[in-house]
Amino acid sequence: MTRIVAGSVGGRSLEVPPRGTRPTSDKVREAMFSRLMHYGVLNGARVLDLYAGSGALGLEAASRGAVEVVLVEAAAEAAQVCARNVDALGLPGVRVVTDTVERFVRGTVTGTTVWDLVFLDPPYDASDADVAEVLAGLEAHVTPDAVVVVERSSRSPEPAWPATWRLITSSKHGDTRVYYAEPDREAEGATESAIEDGTARVAAVTQDS
Repeated sequence: MTRIVAGSVGGRSLEVPPRGTRPTSDKVREAMFSRLMHYGVLNGARVLDLYAGSGALGLEAASRGAVEVVLVEAAAEAAQVCARNVDALGLPGVRVVTDTVERFVRGTVTGTTVWDLVFLDPPYDASDADVAEVLAGLEAHVTPDAVVVVERSSRSPEPAWPATWRLITSSKHGDTRVYYAEPDREAEGATESAIEDGTARVAAVTQDS
């Protein structure tokens, strides 16, 4: 049985898709959210749960104080399970998007919303290149204090993070390794300085001309 571990609806059970997903176990989710609580990113957070499956990660975040949660799931059957779990728990601010993660990241995510917490739990057979592409698409759409959590097979290499992000830590749970990353303020500052320097040089050349 999959359940919400803690928070306002802690202990409530969740429906799980009958096939095609790999739910994060309660034990792994408990360890994950213990770390996220330590990071202080849950209360009032805007959360994006990609490859949502049953929606357990996003719903756990909502139970623990997130104010906006978007569950993105491509499989219609799993997305319907997400919707039923949302209705059953009655948590406000949670919505389900039935779409591929790649299309969502290319489209909807490029709007005005920025995310405080992002979960990616892609199928183990998703390629490293596909995961890297999704992460790159998210780079400009997280807050400076955001945390990005990626679950991968423990046999897979560390994800290729965007240039302005850095790995905080990772933890191994059986066949799963969980990675925690955040924006690297030093890298962001260097990028902004380079852009400003380049703009200044262009302006100087224009004036000299």
